[in-house]
Amino acid sequence: MISGMSPRLVEGTFCFVTAADDAGLSRLLPDAKAMFREGEGLSLIMPARMGDDPVFSQITLDVHSALDGIGLTAAVSTLLAGAGIPCNVVVAHHHDHAFVPIDQAASALTVLEELASG
Repeated sequence: MISGMSPRLVEGTFCFVTAADDAGLSRLLPDAKAMFREGEGLSLIMPARMGDDPVFSQITLDVHSALDGIGLTAAVSTLLAGAGIPCNVVVAHHHDHAFVPIDQAASALTVLEELASG
């Protein structure tokens, strides 16, 4: 699976926010990239706006990753951690997505391309 991976930097910047109530949710939901319900509220990944901090770049791992597959997320996060790059991995139905600090996106992409090339 890893050898067939093609990491791709997605246009735009993103931030993680929490909608604590329905009013906040109705305002944020139309632009949400992803969401997950947690005890503290609904966590959303949103397009970043001026003043958001921290801000992340998204790298999509273009490879069909089976939901019961073993090792892709671990390999990606371990390799990026070894390079000193923080990473929040979001696993979706068709692909995995790594959110990394915007100032480390180019380095993260290089690290992931090297992983894919073996």
